Amino acid sequence: MTAPSHRPVLVVDFGAQYAQLIARRVREANVYSEIVPSSMPVAEMLAKDPAAVILSGGPSSVYAEGAPQVDPALFGTGVPTFGICYGFQAMAQALGGEVAQTGLSEFGGTRITVTSEGSTLFAGTPEKQTVWMSHGDAVHRAPDGFTVVAVSDGAPVAGFEDTSRGLAGVQFHPEVMHSEHGQKVLEHFLYDIAKLEPTWTASNVIDEQVAAIRAQVGDGLVICGLSGGVDSAVAAALVHKAVGDNLTCVFVDHGLLRKGEREQVEKDYVAATGIRLKVVDAVDRFLDELDGVVDPEEKRKTIGRLFIRVFEDAAREVVEEAGAHGQQVDYLVQGTLYPDVVESGGGTGTANIKSHHNVGGLPDDLQFSLVEPLRTLFKDEVRAVGAELGLPPEMVWRHPFPGPGLAIRIVGAVSRDRLAVLREADAIVREETAAAGVDRDIWQLPVVLLADVRSVGVQGDGRTYGHPIVLRPVSSEDAMTADWSRLPYDLLARISTRITNEVREVNRVVLDITSKPPGTIEWE
Repeated sequence: MTAPSHRPVLVVDFGAQYAQLIARRVREANVYSEIVPSSMPVAEMLAKDPAAVILSGGPSSVYAEGAPQVDPALFGTGVPTFGICYGFQAMAQALGGEVAQTGLSEFGGTRITVTSEGSTLFAGTPEKQTVWMSHGDAVHRAPDGFTVVAVSDGAPVAGFEDTSRGLAGVQFHPEVMHSEHGQKVLEHFLYDIAKLEPTWTASNVIDEQVAAIRAQVGDGLVICGLSGGVDSAVAAALVHKAVGDNLTCVFVDHGLLRKGEREQVEKDYVAATGIRLKVVDAVDRFLDELDGVVDPEEKRKTIGRLFIRVFEDAAREVVEEAGAHGQQVDYLVQGTLYPDVVESGGGTGTANIKSHHNVGGLPDDLQFSLVEPLRTLFKDEVRAVGAELGLPPEMVWRHPFPGPGLAIRIVGAVSRDRLAVLREADAIVREETAAAGVDRDIWQLPVVLLADVRSVGVQGDGRTYGHPIVLRPVSSEDAMTADWSRLPYDLLARISTRITNEVREVNRVVLDITSKPPGTIEWE
């Protein structure tokens, strides 16, 4: 799928924890952004015709041996550039400023003082404000031509700007919500220094992607892997808008679905969209292949490979059913999102955290050309597009559910018995959270079965030796970072009581209170 026509703001990733968050904050300002690795040469950056560049934070010291550096040539290109934390220091050093240890590290909430009344970055913000810092080094002297616009106890230069050249930066992290006026600082750079217009919206995402899909597919036949989740639902709706009845959605029942999921998709999605749907029963095929598989990566890759094989079979049937003899289905639609690409190590220089079945889990001999209209979008943007397309709210706001399904919520080998246990526990959790009205407060609530773990319990005055169920409620904006959701104790108590009473194989319910990082949202 082609990239949007908007000139991108390139977020140069120096190994930052928050690079993806920077990109999201730029998009919240209705400006399109992309993440690129710090190893990308300036010439390749310029080939993308960037509207601006933002240099991210990172874990290194700019003067350490082997630390990633900024090519000074970037600052002579005329492209407006903004440095954050490490990127701020690298920018200062490349332009002749001085960076050194301060002797006073600053981590977390920190007070800064705005020192220039005429500052463009800090216009309309208080003289004293709290920001989010994370540094041991600091800029001690700004490069020639820059005005120092903010200071803190541990940063003699906490912000500088040279608006005549479109250059600016800050020592703190404006992208983090704990920086009180961080979004405003970012927007001052984008709107007032880089002179960009806020034109990146759900409506023009739709227009651009529909045009791109038509250009890619033409009159070809297309199938879409529909899971019932918001990602594949929105991807299918976009493609249907572009190619109409040349699209057939294929829903694969791989036996790894939640309770009632197949029936919901068969009834609700078709009613909402009018898209042609083909349901494939592949339960035995998937569970036979997964028999004895324990390693999470092997599970994901097995499922990814089987999905494609099933779609190849379904594609042949689609041609036969359509009477389109002599034709073949050349295109497969997937609801791949930007976080999927990033976590699978796709093009940003980041580590491969896990192979998403629709990115790193695809077989090498793939027979289809992929159509991925959501590949550049974060989840909240996908929801906005879905709402703009008129999809029902219950579909747009459905909690994310992984493509590999319950297979990666069973820690251990997958079996029919274990799936039945997890399916019942998951249904109870969904019923209770819906009844409590907390669905919109939670990003996702994986229910995990520790299949290879047993614990002693007492049920009915007798000893039991059952499995634990883990509840993993998380709050997030984009799935790149997450915190555990503080659910009401009485709700947790009802969930625990019902699971241990109604699912006889389970005698213990535990709560996962790990943030991301260090943990991922799914256990596998």
